[in-house]
Amino acid sequence: MHPSSAKRRNTTVADQQEQTDVLYNGDCPVCSVEIDHYARLSQRRDLPVRFDDLNACDLARWGVDADQAARRLHVRHKGEVLSGIPAFLVLWSQMPGYRWLGRIVGLPGLRQLATLVYDHLLAPLLYRWHLRRVRRQG
Repeated sequence: MHPSSAKRRNTTVADQQEQTDVLYNGDCPVCSVEIDHYARLSQRRDLPVRFDDLNACDLARWGVDADQAARRLHVRHKGEVLSGIPAFLVLWSQMPGYRWLGRIVGLPGLRQLATLVYDHLLAPLLYRWHLRRVRRQG
Protein backbone atom coordinates (compact mmCIF):
# COMPACT_ATOMS: atom_id res chain seq x y z
CA MET A 1 0.00 0.00 0.00
CA HIS A 2 1.23 3.46 -0.84
CA PRO A 3 1.58 5.83 2.16
CA SER A 4 -0.67 8.46 0.64
CA SER A 5 -3.48 5.90 0.55
CA ALA A 6 -3.05 5.07 4.24
CA LYS A 7 -6.21 5.55 6.26
CA ARG A 8 -6.10 8.78 8.20
CA ARG A 9 -7.55 8.72 11.66
CA ASN A 10 -9.76 11.45 13.09
CA THR A 11 -7.67 13.71 15.28
CA THR A 12 -8.47 16.15 18.01
CA VAL A 13 -6.47 19.32 18.62
CA ALA A 14 -4.51 17.49 21.35
CA ASP A 15 -3.77 14.59 18.97
CA GLN A 16 -2.54 16.98 16.28
CA GLN A 17 0.10 18.29 18.68
CA GLU A 18 1.48 14.77 18.93
CA GLN A 19 1.06 13.88 15.26
CA THR A 20 4.23 13.29 13.31
CA ASP A 21 4.25 14.28 9.64
CA VAL A 22 6.84 12.79 7.31
CA LEU A 23 7.86 14.40 4.01
CA TYR A 24 9.54 11.97 1.65
CA ASN A 25 10.28 11.48 -2.05
CA GLY A 26 7.75 8.99 -3.40
CA ASP A 27 9.60 8.86 -6.74
CA CYS A 28 12.75 7.53 -5.04
CA PRO A 29 12.69 3.72 -5.08
CA VAL A 30 14.85 3.46 -1.94
CA CYS A 31 12.82 6.08 -0.06
CA SER A 32 9.52 4.52 -1.12
CA VAL A 33 10.43 1.05 0.13
CA GLU A 34 11.44 2.41 3.53
CA ILE A 35 8.52 4.81 3.91
CA ASP A 36 5.99 2.23 2.66
CA HIS A 37 7.23 -0.04 5.45
CA TYR A 38 6.79 2.70 8.07
CA ALA A 39 3.35 3.58 6.66
CA ARG A 40 2.14 -0.02 6.89
CA LEU A 41 3.42 -0.25 10.47
CA SER A 42 1.82 3.08 11.31
CA GLN A 43 -1.51 2.04 9.84
CA ARG A 44 -1.52 -1.38 11.56
CA ARG A 45 -0.84 0.28 14.93
CA ASP A 46 -3.08 3.32 14.24
CA LEU A 47 -0.15 5.61 15.01
CA PRO A 48 -0.50 9.40 14.66
CA VAL A 49 1.93 9.52 11.74
CA ARG A 50 1.07 10.97 8.34
CA PHE A 51 3.18 10.62 5.21
CA ASP A 52 3.38 13.34 2.53
CA ASP A 53 4.94 12.58 -0.84
CA LEU A 54 6.84 15.71 -1.86
CA ASN A 55 5.64 15.16 -5.43
CA ALA A 56 1.97 15.39 -4.46
CA CYS A 57 1.66 17.79 -1.54
CA ASP A 58 1.78 21.51 -0.78
CA LEU A 59 5.45 22.08 0.01
CA ALA A 60 4.72 25.61 1.21
CA ARG A 61 3.00 23.96 4.17
CA TRP A 62 6.40 22.49 4.99
CA GLY A 63 8.35 25.69 4.38
CA VAL A 64 10.62 24.06 1.78
CA ASP A 65 10.86 24.09 -1.99
CA ALA A 66 10.98 20.97 -4.18
CA ASP A 67 14.78 20.91 -4.30
CA GLN A 68 15.18 21.22 -0.53
CA ALA A 69 12.54 18.55 0.02
CA ALA A 70 14.25 16.14 -2.38
CA ARG A 71 17.62 16.47 -0.65
CA ARG A 72 16.67 14.77 2.63
CA LEU A 73 13.92 13.34 4.80
CA HIS A 74 11.86 15.93 6.70
CA VAL A 75 9.68 15.34 9.74
CA ARG A 76 7.38 17.73 11.55
CA HIS A 77 6.65 16.90 15.18
CA LYS A 78 5.22 19.19 17.86
CA GLY A 79 5.35 22.10 15.42
CA GLU A 80 9.06 21.73 14.62
CA VAL A 81 10.38 20.67 11.21
CA LEU A 82 13.54 18.57 11.35
CA SER A 83 15.56 17.02 8.56
CA GLY A 84 18.20 14.34 8.20
CA ILE A 85 19.19 12.23 11.20
CA PRO A 86 17.18 14.35 13.69
CA ALA A 87 14.12 13.63 11.50
CA PHE A 88 14.84 9.90 11.50
CA LEU A 89 15.27 9.93 15.28
CA VAL A 90 11.81 11.46 15.73
CA LEU A 91 10.26 9.03 13.21
CA TRP A 92 11.90 6.01 14.83
CA SER A 93 10.76 7.17 18.27
CA GLN A 94 7.18 6.89 16.97
CA MET A 95 7.62 3.42 15.44
CA PRO A 96 7.33 0.29 17.57
CA GLY A 97 10.27 -1.94 16.70
CA TYR A 98 12.45 1.07 15.80
CA ARG A 99 12.59 2.91 19.11
CA TRP A 100 15.70 0.95 20.08
CA LEU A 101 17.37 2.08 16.84
CA GLY A 102 16.55 5.70 17.60
CA ARG A 103 17.99 5.38 21.10
CA ILE A 104 21.21 3.83 19.80
CA VAL A 105 21.70 6.22 16.87
CA GLY A 106 20.88 9.11 19.20
CA LEU A 107 23.79 8.30 21.53
CA PRO A 108 26.59 10.88 21.64
CA GLY A 109 29.23 9.97 19.11
CA LEU A 110 26.95 7.66 17.13
CA ARG A 111 24.57 10.52 16.39
CA GLN A 112 27.44 12.60 15.00
CA LEU A 113 28.73 9.65 12.96
CA ALA A 114 25.26 8.88 11.59
CA THR A 115 24.83 12.55 10.70
CA LEU A 116 28.13 12.60 8.83
CA VAL A 117 27.27 9.43 6.90
CA TYR A 118 23.74 10.63 6.07
CA ASP A 119 24.70 14.23 5.23
CA HIS A 120 27.83 13.45 3.20
CA LEU A 121 27.15 10.03 1.69
CA LEU A 122 23.58 8.72 1.73
CA ALA A 123 21.52 11.89 1.22
CA PRO A 124 23.77 13.24 -1.59
CA LEU A 125 23.73 9.83 -3.32
CA LEU A 126 19.93 9.60 -3.18
CA TYR A 127 19.66 13.20 -4.35
CA ARG A 128 21.93 12.54 -7.37
CA TRP A 129 19.73 9.54 -8.27
CA HIS A 130 16.71 11.83 -7.95
CA LEU A 131 18.25 14.38 -10.32
CA ARG A 132 19.06 11.62 -12.83
CA ARG A 133 15.45 10.37 -12.72
CA VAL A 134 14.16 13.93 -13.20
CA ARG A 135 16.46 14.48 -16.22
CA ARG A 136 15.36 11.19 -17.82
CA GLN A 137 11.69 12.10 -17.35
CA GLY A 138 12.06 15.68 -18.56
